[in-house]
Amino acid sequence: MTPLALIARRWTPTPRTLQRAALAAVVMTVVIIVTGGAVRLTGSGLGCDTWPKCTDDSLFATPAQGIHGAIEFGNRMLTYVLSAAVGWAIVAARSTKPWRRGLTRLGWLQFWIVMGNAVIGGITVWAGLNPWSVAGHFLLANALLTVAVITWQRTREGDTAPRPRVPRPVRKLSWALLVTSGLLIALGTTVTGSGKHAGDSSDVARMPWDWIDAAHVHAVAAWVVCALAIAMWFVLRVVDAPGDTRARARDLLVVLLAQGAVGYVQFFTEVPEILVGVHMLGSSLMWIAVLRLALSLRERPLEGAAPLPAAARPGSSVTAAV
Repeated sequence: MTPLALIARRWTPTPRTLQRAALAAVVMTVVIIVTGGAVRLTGSGLGCDTWPKCTDDSLFATPAQGIHGAIEFGNRMLTYVLSAAVGWAIVAARSTKPWRRGLTRLGWLQFWIVMGNAVIGGITVWAGLNPWSVAGHFLLANALLTVAVITWQRTREGDTAPRPRVPRPVRKLSWALLVTSGLLIALGTTVTGSGKHAGDSSDVARMPWDWIDAAHVHAVAAWVVCALAIAMWFVLRVVDAPGDTRARARDLLVVLLAQGAVGYVQFFTEVPEILVGVHMLGSSLMWIAVLRLALSLRERPLEGAAPLPAAARPGSSVTAAV
């Protein structure tokens, strides 16, 4: 018998505990994204000389490495906290009665993404903060955030087949919003990779284009996302979508407004470190809002729960959902 199976025999988490475990993974993923940005913004990207040790002779940061070594090593230690949060989610999912195998698999997927991104982080250090590996490190962290948010949502649902809550054209619009938002995040790495904050005081290579041009392209993508979000907000009212879905569309608009304001202020104030950090936090919050809106367009009622009224569930065919 595996340790997980043994724990599952002796412990059954409440639904609230399961949800909190999944939410902890979401929160810690956002924390690791923001603190990873802080490592770069403080010039501490090479605060530890190598990986997985901090120096050739020490697993820990040494006094000789100063504040930069402490910051980089501290961020590495947060990976263990993130792993603990993901582990809690896995144990809680495995211990739920009846066993929810799909939810457990989502937890394990988070674990393997964390491990994979730790390796990419090490490669980034070995490569002297190569901007392409830095971008990959950030994008994989957002992949982790995606799975964590889906897992969190699934803890509040049953395991039945998903049923649509809005007409098919609205769901297609949500896919367009998801794709363009993902592109927006990816384009943000081109601004970072060519911009001023290389992550270390040494001469770190940058992506081969002007960061201002990259920022302009990024801004165009942001306006497209805003247009799609406004369209979604309007369409959800036209089709009389459920109240929680309309609320999530509103929340997305609020996050986009704040994120856009921070983005323009940082651009016209020579990208100060503090605003770049706030913008990274806003990027995570925007992606969470986009995902939650998309996930609210379908339902998986808990066993024994009453389904939504027929008026809130259009009779169109079910599309693939997570």
